[in-house]
Amino acid sequence: MRHSVLAAALAAAVVLVPVSAEAATTYKNCTALHKKYPHGVGMPGAKDKTSGTPVTSFKRSKALYQANKKSDRDKDKIACEKK
Repeated sequence: MRHSVLAAALAAAVVLVPVSAEAATTYKNCTALHKKYPHGVGMPGAKDKTSGTPVTSFKRSKALYQANKKSDRDKDKIACEKK
């Protein structure tokens, strides 16, 4: 009985949460971000605001966008979008 209580307590105490490396990556500016993500990063479902051909090949990641949203000048939920 004692071992089962201990095992249950340990199982309840250990919670594994997947952590993405993207979640902590904040880039200094768009030049730095473009080295890894040449077309920018945006929220899933975001659409580029442009009068020309919209960028659709940006990396979609809520965590990456939130870490770099300071670089979203036109507030379209895509930071550093570039063709």
